[in-house]
Amino acid sequence: MNKIDGEMFKNMILCGAENLRQHAEYVDSLNVFPVPDGDTGTNMNLSMTSGASEVEDKSDDHIGTVGRHFSKGLLMGARGNSGVILSQLFRGFSKAVEERAEIDAAEFAEAMKAGVNTAYKAVMKPVEGTILTVAKDASAKAEEAADTDASLIGLMESVIEEAKASLSRTPDLLPVLKEVGVVDSGGQGLIYVYEGFITALKGETLKTAESVDTEKFVSDEHHFDEFMTVEDIQYGFCTEFMVRFEEGKKDFDEEVFREDMSGFGDSLLVISDEEMAKVHVHTETPGEAMTYGATYGELIRMKIENMREQFREIQDKNDTGQKPMEKKTYDMAVITVSSGAGIDKLFQSIGATHVINGGQTMNPSTEDILSIIEGEDVKNVIILPNNKNIIMAAEQAEKMLDIPAAVVPTQSIPEGLSALLAFSPDAALGENQESMSEALEYVKTGQVTYAIRDTTIDGMEIKKDQYMGIDGGNITAADDSRETVLGALLESMLDEDSEIVTVLIGDEGSHEEVERIVGAVEKEYDEVEFEIHDGGQPVYSYLLSVE
Repeated sequence: MNKIDGEMFKNMILCGAENLRQHAEYVDSLNVFPVPDGDTGTNMNLSMTSGASEVEDKSDDHIGTVGRHFSKGLLMGARGNSGVILSQLFRGFSKAVEERAEIDAAEFAEAMKAGVNTAYKAVMKPVEGTILTVAKDASAKAEEAADTDASLIGLMESVIEEAKASLSRTPDLLPVLKEVGVVDSGGQGLIYVYEGFITALKGETLKTAESVDTEKFVSDEHHFDEFMTVEDIQYGFCTEFMVRFEEGKKDFDEEVFREDMSGFGDSLLVISDEEMAKVHVHTETPGEAMTYGATYGELIRMKIENMREQFREIQDKNDTGQKPMEKKTYDMAVITVSSGAGIDKLFQSIGATHVINGGQTMNPSTEDILSIIEGEDVKNVIILPNNKNIIMAAEQAEKMLDIPAAVVPTQSIPEGLSALLAFSPDAALGENQESMSEALEYVKTGQVTYAIRDTTIDGMEIKKDQYMGIDGGNITAADDSRETVLGALLESMLDEDSEIVTVLIGDEGSHEEVERIVGAVEKEYDEVEFEIHDGGQPVYSYLLSVE
């Protein structure tokens, strides 16, 4: 076979996706680190499946058209480092053939090289000894083979041979692979895709993969606990989201965006097309990363995973010799929306079982709320939306759940904290809903933020970039001094019945400002107790509650 068209390329994609699916569990077993990004086989499989689904029901002889659909599907479904890199390999490939109806061996090799270049550009700090290296070496071999063999089957045979040789060299390039006793999992996954390609080219049927005892493989070969502890994970939250660009927001420049995102953590991958960008980053502040992304448009498909927690689960498995529980069991799960690392910890410390990152600029969807307890054994669930814009999504999730559920209509983070303090794990669902809802009657919410434009509200003139104090839903103070606004806001919220004031300091807040204001206020309200916490929330310098 000297040329392939769109129909043949579709068959190659479907066969490559199926071969990867059959071997995904084995690819997972090659992982070095037991963290969310370590599910390489799963991530690559889901990414490839998303791309294959885009072309499966389409019939087109034009390879450029098929490639465009495939690339879009991969972009939408890309998960984890490995899945995003895989999507970029075929994004570059598809871009190179977009104007062609069919391609020969030399053009196939050129497209592979374009894919490698695109993938390397997407990674902020490319690491050799990974899927990138295997793809690069295989691409170089494809160019060499195309000069001597006009057959695409011959080219793919050379590609696979070199990819396997490159894979065997990955432990020499990445010492941690040699220390653990494995080859690179992403590179292995890519080889399964290539093997599916050649099966389709030859018109053969995939053989059913033999089952592999992955538990034995992991226990025999992996010794990560001898050289790694949970403290070694510098950035603990694997964060992924997509930005759908919107008019009126920042103009997107991928290079600038990538440079800015690099300040939030490491393992950064950014890919984009004309309509949206997909981001993968390991960070300590997922809320900040998403807030920055939201300045370019609407956030969709958000996912945050705690890598330290998953590491601990694998350590427990090794210590006990038992598999960790696949399902967590909750008699009463409490799902709460949060908007900062410090606030996350507060919610968890007083009883929240599941925390969803969200807030004014990144409201979680009904699907996000449902998916956070997916695969877990939950008997009852309480949902705290903590934002009036999220209440409807929470109520929709309540209706869709097939277990008893209740929404406590909290409209702010302080209301959520007060409601959770009234929660009793021993009480029935209805009793908790009632007592938690009643708690909202005794809390006032205040916020300090800044104005994004000049405006006049209730006779108050507010200039762009001035700080505003918001008591409930009313702006009660505006000034160039944030400290002045904080003091005025507290004065408007306090009365003779006030007992406890909680101040959550945001990313832009200041402990010194709060301490000065509290010192002044305590002189007038000497019986009021103040609690001050680092909330880490974006947008709002301070969140206040008065009870």
